[in-house]
Amino acid sequence: MKTLLIACLCSLALTLTSLAQSPAPPQTAPPGVSPAASPAAPLAASPGAPAAVSPGAPAAVNPAAPAQLGGSPPAGPAVPPPGVATSPAATVTATLSPAASEAPATAGGGASNFLIDNFKKGGPIMWPILIVSIIGLTVVIERIFWWGGRWFRRDPKRIEKVFTAIETGDTAEASRLSRGSRDPVLRMMWNGLNHQHASLQGALQVAAGIEIKRAGRFLVVMDTLVTLAPLLGLLGTITGLIRSFSFLGNEELAVQAVTGGIAEALIATACGLGIAIFALVPFNFFTSRVSNLEFELQTAATNLEVMLGSQTAAREMEIAGPAPTTGKGSSI
Repeated sequence: MKTLLIACLCSLALTLTSLAQSPAPPQTAPPGVSPAASPAAPLAASPGAPAAVSPGAPAAVNPAAPAQLGGSPPAGPAVPPPGVATSPAATVTATLSPAASEAPATAGGGASNFLIDNFKKGGPIMWPILIVSIIGLTVVIERIFWWGGRWFRRDPKRIEKVFTAIETGDTAEASRLSRGSRDPVLRMMWNGLNHQHASLQGALQVAAGIEIKRAGRFLVVMDTLVTLAPLLGLLGTITGLIRSFSFLGNEELAVQAVTGGIAEALIATACGLGIAIFALVPFNFFTSRVSNLEFELQTAATNLEVMLGSQTAAREMEIAGPAPTTGKGSSI
C-alpha cells in the first residue's frame, strides 16, 4: 500500500505540474522594424543628429528599391529630414513590408503544450478521465513491481527438497525448510505442515486463499477502469454533441461552435478508449498470472496431502501389525 500511495501521489503531482505550465509568450518585433534588420538599427540616424556619411555612400534613396527587395511599397514616400543622411541599412529596414515585420517569432514549446491544449478542448469530462488514467497507471505500476518481486521470490529447488523430506518421512526437516520463505507455495506448505494434526486440508485451503487474494489485489479496480473509461468517453461524446447542437440557431457563431463541440466529443472518446485499451492488456496478463499461481498452489497442496496421507496409512499399518490368522481345529 505504501508503494501504491507514493506512486499515485507522484503521478498526480507530475500531471498537475504539466497542466499548470503556460505556453511561452510570442516574441514580437517592434512595429515597423524587422527582426532580421534589428542589428542594423543603430545605424539609423535620429533627427537632429550630426550627419555621418561614409565616403562613397549615396545621398539619396532610389524609389525603386522597395520593389527590388520584394516588399510592398510604403503608403507614403519616406523622406529623411533636412540635413540628415540616411544609411543603406536604414533604407533597407524602412522598405520592408509591415506584414513581414510584424510576424511573431514562434516559440519552440508548441509540441510540449499539445496535450494541454487537447485536454482543454476535451471539456469538463476530461477531469474524471484524467483521474481514471492516473489510478490505472498507478495500479499497473504497483502490480508490475509485485509480480516482479514474486519472480525473484520463487524457490523451486527448496520446494523439491521439502517434498523429498516428506517422502522420507522427516516432516520436521520439511517444516524447517519451508519456514521463513517468501515463496507463496512454501508458505502454504509450512502452514499445512504445522496444522496437519488438526486439519491439514483446512489449513492448506486457508493459506492458499490468502496467497490468491494477495496476488489478485486491485484486479477489481482494473476491471472497473476497463469498463468505466469508455463510458466516460461516451459521456464526453454526448455532452460535446449537445454543445454543438445548442449553437445551431446562431448563424454568426454556428460554424465555430459546432466544430468546437465535435472536437470535444472526439477527444473525450479517444481518451476513454485509449485508457481502456491501456488497462485491458495488463488486466488480462495479471489475471492469467493469478490463475497460474492458483494452479501451482492446488498442485502442491494435493501432493502434500497425498504424501502425508500415505505416510499416515503406512504408520497405522506398522502399529497394527500383521493381522492374526484364525484356523479351525480338525475334528479327527
